Amino acid sequence: MSDSGSPRVTRLLPDAVHQAVKPGTAVVRLETTRDRRGVLDGAWWPRSRDIAAELPALITALAEYLGPVTRVGLDAGAWEALPTRLVIDDRVVHIDSFPVGDDTVLITRGEQDLFSLLVVPPHATPDAARAAMAEAVRAGNVTQAEQILIDMGTARAAPEM
Repeated sequence: MSDSGSPRVTRLLPDAVHQAVKPGTAVVRLETTRDRRGVLDGAWWPRSRDIAAELPALITALAEYLGPVTRVGLDAGAWEALPTRLVIDDRVVHIDSFPVGDDTVLITRGEQDLFSLLVVPPHATPDAARAAMAEAVRAGNVTQAEQILIDMGTARAAPEM
């Protein structure tokens, strides 16, 4: 069944349960309401701490629904070597890093439109990751990212040196 005759007003990611996906595919959920009243706008489950390997799939997935992404803010201590920018889909994406330790990634669309995503650690089990992602996108959620990960048993492990 197709509703191809209906105009698509919004381009939000579907609120679907995490599925097994091929490597290189971003595992992302965004809140599906327009009001964005929660603390977080979505969640991301990267497979590693290698930002150059993980970020392109995230940006590509988000750009399809949100439009061009111009900036990404990351916690410097949570990732392996961080570049200051990456070229993704022929666009320069600037990367800002801060020692904040807040288990989020900040996505900037345009000049000011900011989206805050929970970052589920790569070591999380599928069940814990699904639960954390579901809580992050729950309408009206007021729980901070770090607490969600603690509650779901997926708190960030110290990076290996």
